Amino acid sequence: MLKSMTGFGSGKAQNKSISVEVEVKSINSRYLDISLKLPANFYSLDYELKEAIKSKINRGKVIVSIQIKLKKLDGNTFSVDENKLKIFLNLINEIKKKSKISEELKLEHILGNKDFFLSEESVITEDNVDTIKKALVSALDNLAKMKRNEGKELEKDLLKRVVLIEKTLKEIEQESTTSVKENFENLKAKVLSLIDNSASKISQDRLELELALLAEKADITEECTRLKSHIKFFVQSVKSNDDSGRKLNFLCQEMHRETNTISSKTVSSAISHKTVLIKEEIEKIREQIQNVE
Repeated sequence: MLKSMTGFGSGKAQNKSISVEVEVKSINSRYLDISLKLPANFYSLDYELKEAIKSKINRGKVIVSIQIKLKKLDGNTFSVDENKLKIFLNLINEIKKKSKISEELKLEHILGNKDFFLSEESVITEDNVDTIKKALVSALDNLAKMKRNEGKELEKDLLKRVVLIEKTLKEIEQESTTSVKENFENLKAKVLSLIDNSASKISQDRLELELALLAEKADITEECTRLKSHIKFFVQSVKSNDDSGRKLNFLCQEMHRETNTISSKTVSSAISHKTVLIKEEIEKIREQIQNVE
């Protein structure tokens, strides 16, 4: 089953200390590119959370926003980061000394800097980490559900176009059966019309052989066989549970190459027109699979 690379998912979780809201957006990208937005107090979880995302998503640009709110609890749940406060005071005194500023440092100057204060609930505890992961997994699961739903619609469209290609290819094969023979007879008639009365001096067997070799160059049987093989593997990949985005893109390129060869080799204008139809459908397929994970 195909999965789209675009989608959106959200998830929530909470414990006695925090409530967590996660939003995940995914858009097209050749590789996996994760952008994670976390509150400053939880930056150390960046690597761990990105690994959790990688375990569920293989390709696409993924934008994750995590909001963490502290619950209001009774009692004193805040404390001072003494180390940061000490560094700040030393820096202020140094600035005052060098700048010859006599103004006194007031309490409001310190209270305005939130970095000096620690909340017991904002500490990275095992319970808080589990809650964040729970919300993240919920958001990723919702994203995956949306991507699968879009993937189903993509699959329907791709298979519909493949059926049209197969139908056109069958018509090409039927047309090619007579076109090669006609080409042989046309070449023979042209040669005989050019060599006037000396025709009796030319070996009929040699003439037949040379014309057969020329006519064979216009034979597209091998290309049609390879194209059918690529189509078969394409359909299998669409229906498989593997991560098939890159594989489908490769098969699409091979299908296009065989169609181009058929177009260049054939001497039939009808077949040339039909290859144009196939190439149009392949191009539409190629556009669609850019959105397959």
